[in-house]
Amino acid sequence: MHALGTHLLVELRDCKPGCISNVKQVTDAMVGAAKAANATIVDVSFHEFNPFGISGMVIIAESHLSIHTWPEYNYAAVDIFTCGDVINPGDAARYLIERFESSNPSIVEIKRGLISTKDVKLPHKVYEHDYECVT
Repeated sequence: MHALGTHLLVELRDCKPGCISNVKQVTDAMVGAAKAANATIVDVSFHEFNPFGISGMVIIAESHLSIHTWPEYNYAAVDIFTCGDVINPGDAARYLIERFESSNPSIVEIKRGLISTKDVKLPHKVYEHDYECVT
């Protein structure tokens, strides 16, 4: 079985107060995490809630990084989903753990798109001429 992608569920508990409450700092950290993993950034979108909390996403050519913060609990939930084996999502996770100074992080890894291919590795990208949709 081969997987189309790797999905990391990153729990960032006990973050340093203030590290996850400023939208510019959170945006910069998430973009930095994508760069730390050598991902190709396509788009960035973040929103700051009132009175607190931030949600945002960094779209990468290899999939995405997303975050939801609860500054009142010093907690952030991060998803890092990558396709292929060109980048290492663990590098992005480690970057965020350090950047948000989480003293109690955890990471769960899930393989997504498990497909039996008879020991043939799946390509990261399938080109249009390789795929025909029959309607």
